[in-house]
Amino acid sequence: QVQLVESGGGLVQPGGSLRLSCAASGIIFSIYTMGWYRQAPGKQRELVATIISGGSTNYADSVKGRFTISRDNAKNTVYLQMNSLKIEDTAVYYCNARHPISRSYYWGQGTQVTVSS
Repeated sequence: QVQLVESGGGLVQPGGSLRLSCAASGIIFSIYTMGWYRQAPGKQRELVATIISGGSTNYADSVKGRFTISRDNAKNTVYLQMNSLKIEDTAVYYCNARHPISRSYYWGQGTQVTVSS
């Protein structure tokens, strides 16, 4: 059974930082492309960042230079370090695991990030 469990969300003031974690089980974590997506109220889910097994990363333009995705294959965990948070970063953040060949994918349950003064 595949499980992706996110943690680290919360309430933070504009300009603050948060680090999200996603612990995976039930998959061969090291070969999966891992990603973070987010969905704000009334909006579609959108890509935030991805990291492939080799470590190459990709970011949405809106978070470049502020967010950093990383992975620890020994801990089966992917992280999202979010700095200089803006009000528009408020959303539910979801972890995603995608097999690079079969393209099968899994979602976590999401963690709420609220940026507010």
